[in-house]
Amino acid sequence: MSELGKLEDLPLDYRNNLTAQNLVPLWPALRAALPHGIPSRNTKPMVWKYSDIRPQLMLAGELTPIEKAERRVLVLANPGLGLENMQATPTIYIGMQLILPGETAPNHVHSPSAVRFVIEGNGGFTAVNGEKMPMERGDLILTPSGLWHEHGHEGDGPVVWLDALDLPTVFAMEASYCLEGDPQVIRNQPDASQTTYRRSGLVPFAGLHQPRNKYPLKRFPWSETRAALEDLATVTNTGQPVQLAYVNPETGESCMPVLGFSAIMLRPGETIAPVRRSSSAVLHVIEGDGQAVVDGEELSWAENDTVAVPTHAVVKIRNTGKSPAFLFQVDDAPMQQKLGFFEEFPE
Repeated sequence: MSELGKLEDLPLDYRNNLTAQNLVPLWPALRAALPHGIPSRNTKPMVWKYSDIRPQLMLAGELTPIEKAERRVLVLANPGLGLENMQATPTIYIGMQLILPGETAPNHVHSPSAVRFVIEGNGGFTAVNGEKMPMERGDLILTPSGLWHEHGHEGDGPVVWLDALDLPTVFAMEASYCLEGDPQVIRNQPDASQTTYRRSGLVPFAGLHQPRNKYPLKRFPWSETRAALEDLATVTNTGQPVQLAYVNPETGESCMPVLGFSAIMLRPGETIAPVRRSSSAVLHVIEGDGQAVVDGEELSWAENDTVAVPTHAVVKIRNTGKSPAFLFQVDDAPMQQKLGFFEEFPE
C-alpha cells in the first residue's frame, strides 16, 4: 500500500492559494476520513451512575422551577465527544428529566424525535396529540418528530425518566427547532396501549386496508414487556441474548425512524456476547447488577445506571446478581440501515 502525500509536501504558495479559494486537498486527510479496518472513534465506553446523578437532579428541582426550565434535564455527555455537544454517542442524546408534583412541562413540538423511559415515581403522564399516557416505571413512551407533547405530574414525590433523542443527527443537519403551543385538550379515553394494541399479532380490523399509521402505539408498558422477556427466556439457550425490539404493531418496523429500542434480559449469572455491530448504543439498567466489557474496558453497572457503547465495539455483558437483570437499549441501527451501511460482524 503506497504512502499518501502529506500536506507539507505541497508548496506553501499552492496551499495558500487553495485556502484563499476555500479548497482543501483530500489526499493528505484521506486516511483520517476513511481509516482502514474500523472507524476512528472518539466515543468513550463509560457508565453514568444513577447514584451520582439523582442527588444532582433533585437539587436541580430545588434550584430551578419548571417555569424557568421548560424541561428540567441533566444531559449525559460523553467526554470523548465534548461535554458541550451533549452526546452520549455521536447520534444519541440521553438526558435524565425530573418533574415534581403539580408541575407541567409545557406543550411543544420539535423536529428531533424523542422517547421517554420511566425510571422512578408515580403519577406522571405524557400527552401526545391529545392522547394521555400514564408513566409507570419501565414504560417506554414515544414523542415522535412533529407531534405535540407535554408532561404532567398528578401524584406524590419526584418522577424521573430517561430521554433518548436523535438530536445530534438532526442538529448536525441544521434542522433542529421547536415550537411552543397551548395546553392540549385531552381525549377522554385510555391510551392505545390499554385498548387498541393489547396483543401482538392483533390490530384493529377497521383500519386493516387503510394507509398505515406511522405511530399507532406510543406507550409500551413495562409490565407486558417484562412478561414477554420472561417467556422468551424459557425457549432461549443460555448465553444467547433474550432480547425484544419495540416495533410498530401495524408494520413490524422499528417504532421510530432514526433510533432503535429494545429490551434485554440476562438470567442470573449469565454472560452474553452480542454480535459486533456498526451501530452505537446506550444501555440503561432497569433491574439488576452486572458488568459490561466494552472494547476491553470493564464497566460495573447497577439499577438505573447508563452505559455508552461506541460503534463497532466488542461487547460482553454479565449479570453478576442472583436475580434476572433487565436492560433497555437505544441504538442507531435503523438510521444506518436506511443509509445502507449497517453491518453485523459475527465472530
